[in-house]
Amino acid sequence: MRDIVVASLQALSEGGLAELTLRKIAQRMGGSITLITHYFANREALLDAVLEYALADADAILGELDEIADPRERLRVALEWFLPDTEEALTQERARVALLTHQGAEPVIGRHLQRMEPAMRAVLVRAVEELVPADELDGTVDMVRVWVSGIALSVVEHPEIWTPERQQAALERFLKVLSFAELPAG
Repeated sequence: MRDIVVASLQALSEGGLAELTLRKIAQRMGGSITLITHYFANREALLDAVLEYALADADAILGELDEIADPRERLRVALEWFLPDTEEALTQERARVALLTHQGAEPVIGRHLQRMEPAMRAVLVRAVEELVPADELDGTVDMVRVWVSGIALSVVEHPEIWTPERQQAALERFLKVLSFAELPAG
């Protein structure tokens, strides 16, 4: 089933929602449509699984962040998680961008995107909550969210420019700019 989800993400990444049909995913995987319909009754169910896959990733990073004692290291790990610096991460980001334009037309997309933003913000809250005063938390999360969204979109637009090394360098610069990144650990 995971292979079907991954193939679906790749299809979305390469051709948008038009490429996400049960038949096209079966062809992509070199099998018959029954391979797909065995797990997914229709496109909405397949799309739902693709979007749940992304939400599960956010839950996993939250668990990982909870294991990191140093707040600055927690911030670094969280921001690195947002970087589309691997082929899989770039595929997921391209798929997400492709789906954004269809959120009004496909209710399942809108429902998941409404769940995704709070999940992304929860990662960022966990990343910065010990580094800023409580009254600055929401504004700081807003600022960091804009940065991670901006770099992700930049990579989707120009992957040839935004190599993993350049993304990492931008992250290092962003961490230096953040005044709380220099605060001693709590």
